[in-house]
Amino acid sequence: MNLILFGPPGCGKGTQAKKLVDGRGMVQLSTGDMLRAAIAAESPLGLQVKDIMARGDLVPDEVVIALIEERLPEAESAGGAIFDGFPRTIAQAEALDAMLAGRGARIDRVIRLIVDEPELLERVTGRFREQGRPDDNPDTFKARLAAYNAQTAPLIPYYEQAGCLREVDGMGTMDGVASAIAASLDAVKS
Repeated sequence: MNLILFGPPGCGKGTQAKKLVDGRGMVQLSTGDMLRAAIAAESPLGLQVKDIMARGDLVPDEVVIALIEERLPEAESAGGAIFDGFPRTIAQAEALDAMLAGRGARIDRVIRLIVDEPELLERVTGRFREQGRPDDNPDTFKARLAAYNAQTAPLIPYYEQAGCLREVDGMGTMDGVASAIAASLDAVKS
């Protein structure tokens, strides 16, 4: 099964993906985590994207598509991928569809976490104070949220048309959100 967790930055995609990894053995493909690791390692990729992410801008499509493609075999071996933070644009969605089709696979479900943006800003500000992630700086977060709304939100009709989009209230408890996601996944017809 291939799943996309979809929603604005800070909505809980990573938390829910980790629950699915633990509960279903799927592989989480988080472009944000992969890019932060590259920055921390000061790899050539990390140096390339550090300033882009610090501004809250989206990393170029070709960079994130290459990251995903590199990790797909691992996800296939585990029985499926949880795409977290990818795709973020229609071009990335089309590239993902083509990548998966070339491997005889598809996106089975897209879960859109519905959240309240002002409350989300409070969450992220708290996470910034606790963890100090530079992309959680409140000003950077506002830029990331604006980029999401402008560039990523158009994916909603893309996946609605494909028939695989389901919405889950992302403002519930962690376990409540996880239960709603599990119910949606269990409803996927093989």
